[in-house]
Amino acid sequence: MELISKDGVPIACWHGGAGEPLLLVHGTSGDHFAWAPVLATLERHFNVWTIDRRGRGHSGDANRYALERECEDIAAVIDAIGGTVHLLGHSFGGLCALEAANLTSNIGGLVLYEPSISLAGSGWSAELDRSMQTLLDAGNREGALLLFFRDIVKTPSHEIAAMQAGLHWPERIAAAHTIHRELQSIDRYVFEPFRFHALRIPVLLLLGGESPSRRHLIAETLHQALACSAIKILPGQQHSAMRTAPDLFAHEVVKFLNVRSLRTLSGADHHG
Repeated sequence: MELISKDGVPIACWHGGAGEPLLLVHGTSGDHFAWAPVLATLERHFNVWTIDRRGRGHSGDANRYALERECEDIAAVIDAIGGTVHLLGHSFGGLCALEAANLTSNIGGLVLYEPSISLAGSGWSAELDRSMQTLLDAGNREGALLLFFRDIVKTPSHEIAAMQAGLHWPERIAAAHTIHRELQSIDRYVFEPFRFHALRIPVLLLLGGESPSRRHLIAETLHQALACSAIKILPGQQHSAMRTAPDLFAHEVVKFLNVRSLRTLSGADHHG
């Protein structure tokens, strides 16, 4: 099905399962297939919604790109689902989900898995910017995709090889033109803690135990800024635990989003 965002762009959606609604927002280079390894488990507990973010898969796009439109897309889908909706965002989708939390009052619990916020250096540089643009201008989408995983995300080579051998590598190549604009958005984004001080929804900050120190710094900075938040380390994982440890990932999401956990966190874990 399709839902229409604030600026008229159609956003493709799928849903299945039973229970409270849970919307999953994928990161850079993916689309709704990114959640395939954990979908069946999550659908046993929730009515799970997935989307293709704008510019990829079955969704539309606009002539001009802005991070703000991505955040409005998420808020529009949440409001269209109706009632209270839990929200889970990964990487760039985590940044969009965080910002969407200021656009709608219909979010129950929020899970952010290593949102793409640049505090201690994103790894992005003018040199990488030029390299990415050169590859895309030459039509070398796969080269741009490999540059992203290898030099920006620092994905281990065995994980890259597994993705290349997987079913959905062609979809990642097809969406490669969206990588550059998202990296530029991350580079420009300035996290302003005061904008989130009034946010009172429970937030789980998922973090790979083997992820680089800058991601740990981001999680700690968010933890201090958000009134009702908790950090959960995923042992042995980095930035793609839904693929590399799907049972662990799904278990932590389900455990957090049950009503008792949300009530406990809301009542007990406030920061100044």
